[in-house]
Amino acid sequence: MAVFEYRALKTDGVTIEGLVEAGSRQEALRKLEGRALEPIRLDEKTSAAAAAAPAAKGSFKLHFGRERVSFKALENFTRQLASLLAAGVPLSRALQILCRESSSPAARNQWKAIHDLVIDGTPLADAMSRSPETFPRVYVAMVQAGETGGFLDVVLGQISEFQTREKELRGRILAALIYPAVLLTLAIGVLIFLMVFFIPRFQTIFSGFGAALPLITRLIIGASHQVRQYGPVMAVAIGAGVFFGRRWLQGEAGQRAWQRLLLKLPVLGPLAARFAMTRFCRMLGTLVGAGVPLIQALRVARESIGNQTLTDALTQAIERVQQGESLAVSLADCQTLFPGSVIEMISVGEETGKLDKELVRLAEATDHELDRSLRMAVSLAEPLLLFAIAGFIGVIFIGMVLPIFSIQDYIK
Repeated sequence: MAVFEYRALKTDGVTIEGLVEAGSRQEALRKLEGRALEPIRLDEKTSAAAAAAPAAKGSFKLHFGRERVSFKALENFTRQLASLLAAGVPLSRALQILCRESSSPAARNQWKAIHDLVIDGTPLADAMSRSPETFPRVYVAMVQAGETGGFLDVVLGQISEFQTREKELRGRILAALIYPAVLLTLAIGVLIFLMVFFIPRFQTIFSGFGAALPLITRLIIGASHQVRQYGPVMAVAIGAGVFFGRRWLQGEAGQRAWQRLLLKLPVLGPLAARFAMTRFCRMLGTLVGAGVPLIQALRVARESIGNQTLTDALTQAIERVQQGESLAVSLADCQTLFPGSVIEMISVGEETGKLDKELVRLAEATDHELDRSLRMAVSLAEPLLLFAIAGFIGVIFIGMVLPIFSIQDYIK
């Protein structure tokens, strides 16, 4: 009997590790499935004694969490796998090559786990779906469509292009937000310095004269006193609020509430909707152009939206397409996601039989418009932040200067 070391997912999503004895790899997989476990990694040990020795040596080893595969490693994996499959290399051989050439231990273990599942007869999409922390749902859905249609290399190439575009867009967003973030950080630091160190010095001067202070000065001194007395408690409360807020947003109810709120915001809402529409149109056009049936392409592209409120609305449109209505008419009810001009362009693409090209062209045009809108929004945010910073500091300065005139009158 051989001994296999496994890492598997339980039904509740918790990752566990352990050992299982079996006569073959297939038997070990069947035993894990009988325990309601989904294998992520399965490595054969040379013998039971060899398996027990490392366990004894590592009995005091602490596991602080599983190392995640980076976005860059996933992007390289997708692009190289598409190139190997397009060159005619078998899937198992391509996965073996990528596993051997990977420089990241986390990525190497992930690709090896996928390779082992594939050679055991598991479809590539199913093998990837067992690692949701690495492969998003839309990634798995596109791979499944490519496997079903027999054009996996084409779909992987398109996924690689999508990843490159999203990386560029994310880089543009981060670059645009650096300056406002620095301004906000400096503003918070200056306000804390004024409240904790600057204002108390003036307070001792004012109290020595015994003069009545203006209302604005009393309010500023009271705020400074509260910050100095309850500052640590406030910091802990804010930290706890951020922690539990993130936990809540990770749940389905929290995500839905946040996504609904995001769509209602004055500037960010339209930008989020246009970004979702761009991703949907580009993916749908790519899949239709690759030969994926429209209904299946719609279901895959729906996963790319990233907003559950818009996804629910699009689900109703897909049902109408299944009933025989045209795509443009079915999407017309999703006005938040598809404005009237976009519906007209989709309708023209359906009538001319060039829906895939029209969708891709629409995504390209909207992408440029989205970039300009994002730059304009950040350009508006910068002066607003400067105005807010100057306003706070100006109010504190005026509040500290006003008592000086009162003291002069009191001395006279």
